[in-house]
Amino acid sequence: MKRVYEIDANGIYYRDLNKKIRDLVAQGVKKFILRNVNGQRYILDGIRENIEMDIYGVPGQDLGAFMDGPTIRVFGDGQDAIANTMGNGKIVIHGIAGDVCGYGMRGGKLFIKEDAGYRIGIHMKEYKDRVPVIIVGGKVGDFFGEYMAGGVLIVLGMFTKKPSAPICGDYLGTGIHGGKIYVRGEVDSYNCGKECGIKKVDPKKDNVLIKILREFCEEFKVSYEEVIKEDFTMVWPKTKRPYGNLYAY
Repeated sequence: MKRVYEIDANGIYYRDLNKKIRDLVAQGVKKFILRNVNGQRYILDGIRENIEMDIYGVPGQDLGAFMDGPTIRVFGDGQDAIANTMGNGKIVIHGIAGDVCGYGMRGGKLFIKEDAGYRIGIHMKEYKDRVPVIIVGGKVGDFFGEYMAGGVLIVLGMFTKKPSAPICGDYLGTGIHGGKIYVRGEVDSYNCGKECGIKKVDPKKDNVLIKILREFCEEFKVSYEEVIKEDFTMVWPKTKRPYGNLYAY
């Protein structure tokens, strides 16, 4: 069996591609290179093996959903729902990403170099030593971190194709009741959910930021010193039950 298995995905139906990958994983392949990927969905969904995959092209929706272990690097853009309910592993997107990335994510890391869409990191959760992390190097849309229950979200606003857009859209952290959100630069409380606490942090003194930002910068070969030149705003939940008064008990 080859140590590195290369697949030309041009014209392959997504079900056939995923079956081929699963069969090869079952045979012991640990490293994949996928070329000419063009919208094929569900790649590596539910895989629980320590394998690596380099993807050239644009994978379809739900890349790495429910996976627990693999490392995926996409040398292009991603679509919606990347890392949906991911348990562990790492996904690196060298371009932009779509909406609802990291939905219900329970562990692992998602690094997006450029912009991402709406509702990134919603319903993220953590348990014991499993703390999911998402970093967006560009800008994000509305509802970033909505109903977040754990983990770490970071948005830098640096590597963006939308220079005139705000770094975050509206309703930042709406319903948040766990975890932390870090935004490089200023955050207007008007744009945040009423459940959010807000304060300035020095990235050079925050151990959470130091470790994660160093890894992000090493992954994309960008300057760590440039990233930490500006203070960050940290958003956190003021209560673990933001809607507790809506219940009858």
